[in-house]
Amino acid sequence: MKPSPEGLAASVKAVKPRGLPPVDKWNPPFCGDLDMRIARDGTWYYLGSPITRFELVKLFSSILKKEGDAYFLVTPVEKVGITVEDAPFVAVDFDRSGAGEDQVLTFTTHVGDTVTAGPDHPIRVVIDPETNEPRPYILVRSNLEARIDRKSFYRLVDIATHHDGQFGVWSGGQFFAIAPSDAVGDG
Repeated sequence: MKPSPEGLAASVKAVKPRGLPPVDKWNPPFCGDLDMRIARDGTWYYLGSPITRFELVKLFSSILKKEGDAYFLVTPVEKVGITVEDAPFVAVDFDRSGAGEDQVLTFTTHVGDTVTAGPDHPIRVVIDPETNEPRPYILVRSNLEARIDRKSFYRLVDIATHHDGQFGVWSGGQFFAIAPSDAVGDG
């Protein structure tokens, strides 16, 4: 039987987990690929059409698992492959409390998850090889990241400081480099 989004949703609802399902503990057989894609902007597509029901996107995001470079939706009984163009989540905002080394940055994703940057949820910035622009990410859970959207990244740059030759931000007692100090000046 070919996997379907409806079947996956029904399987997850039947389990009725509290919080996020334990997808890292589920190792069902691979059932094939599903024509489902998460675009760079965080929009989920099925058969080329956007999935517009937020509740369904949130449900699917809760059963997302990454193995190597591949992404899957998993339930206790099935595992299907999907395509992710960049990162499966987009961090659309963040709250800031404290200052300096005591600063704490808590990000919110487009599916409503929150994550506080720190040792367990690092921020990383890579340079896009095609555009030569920075692409910032924060680890959300397991090995699933959220790309930090442009407006939030600009806000991070506004509050960034220099530390040990790097320009970046503090959160949760850890410093996260955005760029070398000599690349941005005032270092």
